[in-house]
Amino acid sequence: MKRLGEALRRWSPADGAPAHWDPNVLLTVAWPEIVGEKIARNCAPARIAAGVLTVVTRSNAWSQQLTFFEDRMLAAVRARAPAAGIERLRFRVGQLPGPTKPAPARRPRSVTPRAIGAAAAEPPQTAGEAVTRFRKNVEAGRRAKRSAGWKTCEGCNAPTAPHGPALCTSCANRLAARRDAEAARLLFEAPWLGYAGIAGLVGGLTRKEYDALRLRTLSRWWETLVRARAAKRLSRDGRERLIASSYVVLKSALPPEEIEPATVRNVLGDELHDLLYGTDR
Repeated sequence: MKRLGEALRRWSPADGAPAHWDPNVLLTVAWPEIVGEKIARNCAPARIAAGVLTVVTRSNAWSQQLTFFEDRMLAAVRARAPAAGIERLRFRVGQLPGPTKPAPARRPRSVTPRAIGAAAAEPPQTAGEAVTRFRKNVEAGRRAKRSAGWKTCEGCNAPTAPHGPALCTSCANRLAARRDAEAARLLFEAPWLGYAGIAGLVGGLTRKEYDALRLRTLSRWWETLVRARAAKRLSRDGRERLIASSYVVLKSALPPEEIEPATVRNVLGDELHDLLYGTDR
């Protein structure tokens, strides 16, 4: 029985594939050469969309176990179809192509972290045994990734690629969302601070993020003010006046003490200015 690493190291695209072939056709034809005959009998490439190759598997067990070796499979797929722009794999249970003759009295074999296609253990007899086996498989996958140089996310301890960022995608997105929310609050409450002032209070905020957030905030505020102008009335709580005050400061980029009444009218327009502050000129 060969170790998984030995089997996967043999994955390499054969020479001579026509360059004009469609990536979907190329991967379908070469799939047994890419992943090996045994694995190819239990999964198949389905389609490529937005940089994701969907791989159809014979069962949930195959889908779960193949995720532990996604990186090596992805490297083999990229080597065979580099022009396809495949960035990751997605495994789902589905109908495999071609005629199959399922054995009626046997359950599909699962993949173990030690070897794909090797003889699998007997099916678990109880739910507790199934959970225990699943945990062992997960831990084995984590050990394999650690031995390959994978790191752990500083936020949630999930495995991250050896040369990837310190945070996984989920933690990075949550951190960015919190940063945006705090910066948006300061844009409303103290729009005169500008990038330098807000970045000093919101750690990690870049100029590019600030500029994008400023444009989104101005657009959202203006939509609120335009709706009030179209309805020719303000909300009961008069929140449009608070929004307009912050909007004028942020839009004009002037300190509050330098904003004249004429500046407010020029930024908001006569109709909206009169709705908010009356018709006195």
